[in-house]
Amino acid sequence: MAKRFGVEIVYNRLPQLSDEIADRVEAVVRKSGHMVEAYAKQVVPVDTGTLKNSIMTEFPDRFTTEIAPHTEYAIYVEYGTRSMAARPYMRPAAERVRPIFLQAMDKVAGR
Repeated sequence: MAKRFGVEIVYNRLPQLSDEIADRVEAVVRKSGHMVEAYAKQVVPVDTGTLKNSIMTEFPDRFTTEIAPHTEYAIYVEYGTRSMAARPYMRPAAERVRPIFLQAMDKVAGR
């Protein structure tokens, strides 16, 4: 004779936990974005300050951060040209914040 058993969920906190995790992830994404912006502004080469002042952080949705300079010549400073050496500032900023971001996400995931 086969035995039967069942599970009854009396209190389901999964939706609440899901919202809490999403809120924590959003906070990590936002904080990391602002950190990348701040560090990029610290290391960007400054002549007139236009490039530095053009670096901005935007949040197109809850889990996306876009940090970018908004000048026509920003790419030439970052990657260089035939006649000018590269002076990276965005890539180093992102690489500096990467381990902090990953550690914070591991904390959110409970690792």
